[in-house]
Order: sequence, then C-alpha cells, then structure tokens
Amino acid sequence: MVMAVSPRKSINKVFERVGVYGFGGSNQKRCKYAIEDEDETMEMEQIGAERTKNVLILMSDTGGGHRASAEAIRDAFQLEYGDEYRIFVKDVWKEYTGWPLNNMENQYKFMVKHVQLWKVAFHSTSPKWIHSAYLAAIAAFYAKEVEAGLMKYKPDIIISVHPLMQHIPLWVLRWQGLQKKVIFVTVITDLNTCHRTWFHPSVNRLYCPSQKVADRASLDGLHQSQIRVFGLPIRPSFVQAVLSKDDLRVELEMNLNLPAVLLMGGGEGMGPVRKTAEALEESLYDKELRKPIGQLIIICGRNEALASTLKSLEWKIPVKVRGFEKQMEKWMGACDCIITKAGPGTIAEALIRGLPIILNDYIPGQEKGNVPYVVDNGAGVFTRSPNETARLVAEWFSTKTDELKRMSENALKLAQPNAVFDIVKDIHELACQRGPLANIPYVMTSSFSSLIY
Repeated sequence: MVMAVSPRKSINKVFERVGVYGFGGSNQKRCKYAIEDEDETMEMEQIGAERTKNVLILMSDTGGGHRASAEAIRDAFQLEYGDEYRIFVKDVWKEYTGWPLNNMENQYKFMVKHVQLWKVAFHSTSPKWIHSAYLAAIAAFYAKEVEAGLMKYKPDIIISVHPLMQHIPLWVLRWQGLQKKVIFVTVITDLNTCHRTWFHPSVNRLYCPSQKVADRASLDGLHQSQIRVFGLPIRPSFVQAVLSKDDLRVELEMNLNLPAVLLMGGGEGMGPVRKTAEALEESLYDKELRKPIGQLIIICGRNEALASTLKSLEWKIPVKVRGFEKQMEKWMGACDCIITKAGPGTIAEALIRGLPIILNDYIPGQEKGNVPYVVDNGAGVFTRSPNETARLVAEWFSTKTDELKRMSENALKLAQPNAVFDIVKDIHELACQRGPLANIPYVMTSSFSSLIY
C-alpha cells in the first residue's frame, strides 16, 4: 500500500487494517484519488486496488437470453481486465429462496407454452404499485435468504440481467448500509419492449439496448446520468475476428457454392421448425433442373426429439441438423439469412453478422416490440407462415438477390457489436470513481459502517 502523506491517525488506523485484509493480484489500470482533510491532501493508490474485486451477476434461466448476457459480460470482463475481477454468475433465487422465486424457470416455461397466460401475467404486473407490493411481500419472507446468498460472494459490484433481480437485492444493500460500498447496475436484456420491473431508480447505472428503452426508463424516474445506451451484450466471440464465409463453410462441411439459410427454434427448439424445414426443402429445389438452389442449416437447441426426427428424413437439398450449439458465430457467419423467433439475443447476433432476418414468431410482452425494430429498420420481415417464409428465401436466393443484399447492409447498420465491452468498461470506470473507503473488506463493514456514509 503506497501513501504520499500521512492523514489523521483515526483514518490511518482504518487504512492500516484494510491493508491487513487485502490480498495480492495484478492491476494494470489502477485508480487514484485525492482526499482532502482540512488543509492536508493525501494522494494514494485506491485501497484494495491490488486485490481482486468480486462481481456477482444475478440471472435466471427464464429464457436463454439472461444467461447468455451474463456469460457475455463475464467473458468481456476476463478479456479486458484478466484477474482484476472475479466473476460469479448466479441464480441466487433458485439457490437460496423458496417458492415461488426458486421455481421461476419452470413457471416461465409453462406460461410461454400457454402464451395467452404469459401475456396476461406480463401486462397485469406492469403497473408499479402492483409489482412493488408483490416484491415487497416476497422480500418480507426471503430477505434473510437473499442476504445470505448475496453476502456469500462479498460483491464489490452486483450486475442484474433479470427484471426481478433489482428490488430485493437493493433493499438488502440498504438494510446492510452497503449502498456506497457495492456498485449495483442493471443490464436490460430485452431489446425494445421491457417490463417496468427493469427500471429501478436506485441503481448506479442502467444499461439500455436501445434509445426507446432509455426514453421509457426516463419516464419511470431514472436520471439521464444513470442511463447509458450501448446495445445488447453479445458474446465477445461475435465481435472478434472470424474466418471468411468460405473458410467457415469448409470447416463446417457445408456446400461452398449454394447460398445457405439458418433455421432456429431457440434454445428449446420451439415453433414450427419441422414445417418450415419441409417448406424450404420444396422451395429450394429446382424441379426442372433437378438440383437445389440453396442449402439449409437447422439448429434444434435442446429439443433432442426434433433433432432426431429431422436427421431421419430424406432431403432433396443439402441439410445439416444440429442440436444445442455453442459456436453460433460460426454458423451465422457461414449463412446468408436466418429464420427465427423474435428473441433479442438472436436478433442482435444476426445483426452483427449482417444476416437478413425472417421473424416467424414472438412471445407477447417483451418480444413483441422486436418485430418492428427489425422490420421498420429494413433488416428483415415478419411472417408466421412456413410457406411464405420458404417463398421469401427462394426469392432472395434467386430473383431478389439485391433485396437480400440491401437487408444485409441495413442489419450491419443496426448492429452494436461493441456493446458488451462498452458496458464492462463503464462499470470499471464506476469502480474507479468510488472513494477508497468503499474498498474496506466485508469483514470490517460492521465495525466501520459509519465511515462508509
């Protein structure tokens, strides 16, 4: 620990004890502060700057987008700052609470299968007085459990990537007197339409994927100083250099000469995947010449039954059937357009790869606004008809190649590939702006809590 001058003894004792609990670690981007005490000024390296800071990312597997965003943020932290930060991605609700919080994943899956039920739930809980009362009631039952879950990781920074993980953790921090020690930020993972539980006025920062979401946050009481519009956090692998389309097709054992369409059913392989695949087979096969005019890649996600069925079929065109994929950047990079439901993460990834998008479905509520986001910006179209989808792809691959190219250019204009790096860099700056007392280890917070205020 390096100090330029000696402050008053009372503060100096605190700093000496902090040094006892600190532990080593590389820190290439250290922050410095000037502390004024009457007519004395002390410049010092940030207390705790040499120790690894703990970042707790709160998520839930209610849809695949929250985990994907959490892992993207984790990977970006590791790429930018190495061992300067220790990252934990956790569903504290599932691990530490009881019903209904620990069962949100199954509840969500049930409701989206009965989509009108989800629509009612989404809109009926939107008014602030309703969801605030609901969450306050839950907090009365599970505050201690959530507190135990949060404090286990001794976070310096908490990042929420789920709309129900703002209110209760922030209450816990307030009860513990830790608002000035722990940085709390929210990263919205819905692209255009958001539930109002995303917008909590006590966060240090709210990262919005679009200006429309930022405008809505302002209406809900957040100040402009709290809001940043960077885009949706996408895995760094989508930003980093990849092979050319031809090289990717060689690696993935695809046909080098035929245009390719990517058909997705989300992480669970939902939607009319088989009907759309069969319609594409007909539209992409030239019956007169008896040869294909395109090839098809099908991503079935975790739907093993669907993948097995599709693999057993005889196809007239080149078809590859895949299960759950961890290298989507390669499959997207090897294709010329994509068919998918209006999930925000898949849309953002497709835009980065410049893929024209055919949206064939959406979940009411949070995904509904994604359709005009794509269509109105000229990056794709919307149709629920498998036959209409197949017709569009066949035209893009034959008589309307100019339209395909124009939509690809529009997709690239709409893309925000550096969003995840912008987010972690801004969080790092927030950490640097915190005064040195914010770095007092948790073991000392109870006895020195008065110094944090």
